Amino acid sequence: MSAQPFPVQALAGLRVLALGQALSALIGGPLAGAQVELAGLERLTALGFADADLIIIDADAWDPAALDLIVKALAACPAPPPTLLVGARLPTSVVRNLLRLERADILDAPYSDENFAATVAALVCEKTPAVAPAGAAVARCWAITGAVGGSGATTLAIEIATALCTRQSPAKGKSVCLIDLNFADGAAAAYLGSKPAMKLADFSQSVERLDVAMLQAFVTPVTPQLDLLAAARDPAAFEAVSREAVLRVLEVSCESYDWVILDMPRHRRSWSVEALGGCDEVLVVSELTVPALIAARCLSDEIDRALGSDRKPRIVLNRLAGRMFGPAPSMAEAEKALQRKAEAGVSSDWEAAAASVNLGGPIATHRPKSKIVRDVHALVERLAAEPARRSAAAQKAA
Repeated sequence: MSAQPFPVQALAGLRVLALGQALSALIGGPLAGAQVELAGLERLTALGFADADLIIIDADAWDPAALDLIVKALAACPAPPPTLLVGARLPTSVVRNLLRLERADILDAPYSDENFAATVAALVCEKTPAVAPAGAAVARCWAITGAVGGSGATTLAIEIATALCTRQSPAKGKSVCLIDLNFADGAAAAYLGSKPAMKLADFSQSVERLDVAMLQAFVTPVTPQLDLLAAARDPAAFEAVSREAVLRVLEVSCESYDWVILDMPRHRRSWSVEALGGCDEVLVVSELTVPALIAARCLSDEIDRALGSDRKPRIVLNRLAGRMFGPAPSMAEAEKALQRKAEAGVSSDWEAAAASVNLGGPIATHRPKSKIVRDVHALVERLAAEPARRSAAAQKAA
């Protein structure tokens, strides 16, 4: 028999809106004494939020797009009730947006009655945020992806992560995490002269074991403020690593660091859209060749369609060089091919990039005066100074 960690009378009269018919199993258990209304998504259209003291959402009942609608409806309310998301499949983008609410928590399935009751107690009885202390910042996450192979996306991801470290207080310790999601042929560890330690395939069938403590077993320290999450190159890795394991690592990483930088694979995977959807910024890196620019335009349009119009990807033109060295297009000509403005350009400095790769480490470490370091630093300062590009609904709630 399940024991209750707080008195049943604490739930007496509690008005609970349970979205998902499977949650009916809780009525006679940890929700005993509460006034529970089981409903579907259509209930949200009539919900004034004043008639619920707690909202419980079954994440397994709907697909991620439907869950996003639920979270946006909550975020659009000035003072939404405490909200609990439960389930075995917890999409990263949904979780990150949900945790921006003042009082919200998540609970992985399967869970015991005791765990459920304790979580409800934290949300309803204690009247305090269940995930982070008041005023705590939500981790900011940027994704970098190349429009074509060899565009320099990994190099820029490393330099962006390094530049972000300089904005953090040294006394704070680890604050930036670079995650190489190119499991088959990722190069971030090799560029940094580091040993990859992430073994996601081992947890693909038991993602609930992945927590903040377990994440540290996967981490490769790079500098006092920068950690790397990268796996050994494996041509079969994309088939061996489950979507749930990838999204769980991203979720836990965002709980552990101030900044998370994703080095994304060019080709879409089962988790790509959800990973990009959880990011504040998506940077598409392109060379200044016509095929690369066309590819950048197509990839940006594809991401646009997948994510919606409120978080458009930004295009970064890499390896800008003086026209005296060849027929490279100008920024204006490149933007004409892109049919949109480029966010920034990064100068070409082959000697600095090659020296950094051969020595192992960021260009900023071995060639701090390189034009690449200067241009990346300017890009990072500009983007980091902007408010996180949340969804429109989340901005209303902020």
